[in-house]
Order: sequence, then structure tokens, then C-alpha cells
Amino acid sequence: MVRIAGVDKHFGDIQVLHGVDLDVAAGEVVVIIGPSGSGKSTLCRCVNRLETITSGTITIDGVPLPAEGRELAELRADAGMVFQSFNLFAHLTALQNVTLAPVKVRGLSRQDARTRGRALLARVGLADKADVYPAQLSGGQQQRVAIARALAMEPKVLLFDEPTSALDPEMIQEVLDVLVELATEGMTMIVVTHEMGFARQAADRVVFMESGRILETATRADFFTGAHTERAAEFLSKVLRH
Repeated sequence: MVRIAGVDKHFGDIQVLHGVDLDVAAGEVVVIIGPSGSGKSTLCRCVNRLETITSGTITIDGVPLPAEGRELAELRADAGMVFQSFNLFAHLTALQNVTLAPVKVRGLSRQDARTRGRALLARVGLADKADVYPAQLSGGQQQRVAIARALAMEPKVLLFDEPTSALDPEMIQEVLDVLVELATEGMTMIVVTHEMGFARQAADRVVFMESGRILETATRADFFTGAHTERAAEFLSKVLRH
């Protein structure tokens, strides 16, 4: 579903991704972990061209990333993105946030979009919040609206950039529960996260990055029972201690 081949990324003179290769199969959940500054979020943002790559190729369902225009908008609909800071429209209700893009980009009728939007809000446990504005929602509720908004586009792959990092500790689990449910339903997902519990529960594969390179890729069972690289083992020993 997603093929990343030989991807380099520079910000000016600084190279932040070095020859990254990664394939993600349809229905697979790939969790990307690693220390801060390792290039995880940059790689995630490159997949739907929020960041442009310097060299290499990225394809989604066999289609190369378009440069701009309507093709890029359609690509972003196929590769839904959930950010750490929610990015909801403050002047729109939860339901309006969920229905806006399907109407504008997918051409769905407003009635069909509202019907689907209510079903998606119910799916993330927010059936009673359809007419509420983001400022009236908790952080965890806002992030669940953001997930419903991404799902409304019926994406081929969902990208999550540290979706719980901006949340208070008691709100993290309500978002992770939604991610676990999506994983069990067969959604193709690339998840950048520090939540090792989620990786242990839902990942098909774990990718460990450092300094813009993938150092290790393994099934969750192999990774958590014995990381093969010394750096990954060191990282795990520190994060699992807390």
C-alpha cells in the first residue's frame, strides 16, 4: 500500500532522512519509534507530501506522490493524517469538522456526509458531541474528532504523528483505544508514537529510527523480546523502565 524507496530529506544544509526504505502492506499496522529528532515525524509527513522529499520515491497504492493541484488533494484524501495538535477548525462543530472535506474534496452530498459523520463520531465514542465546538471538548475528545475526520475520507492509509503527545495522561488511553480498534478492523496505519503499550498491543511491525535512518525493523514479538541492534535495545531499556 505504501512504498518508500531511497528517501532523502534535507532542510537546507541539514539532512534529516538518509536513504529510508520501507514498505507497508495493505491492512498492516507499522509503528515507528525512536528518540526525539530521529526523523520519525518528518518521514510520516513526507508520506502525504506535507514535506517534500529531496530524493527517492514514495508511492501509495502504486501511485507516485503528485507534486501539486487536485491530484495532491486526492492523494491526501487517500492518506489521512492525524496530528499531535488536533488541527480542528475552531469555528466549526465536531460534525462540521468531520463533514467538510468529504463534501469539498470527495463531492459527497451534505446529507450523506452528515449521516456518515454522525456514524463516525459514534464509532469514536462521541455520538453526543456532534454539535459541540472544539473549545468545549477535552483534548482526548478533540483528537477522537480528528480521527473521525480522517476516516470520513475513507482513506487507504492513516498516518498518525504522535497522536497522544499533546494529551494529559488520563486522556491518552481513550485515543489509544480507538487506534487499537482501527488496527483490529484492518486499517492500514503508520503510527509515530512513544506509547510502547500501543506498539506491543497493535503493531504488526515496529520500525526503530535514529538520526534519520531506520536501524531496525521487526515484528512486535521479535522487537520487544530482543531488539537486534544495540541502540534499539538501549532505547527500549530506558523507555520501558518508566
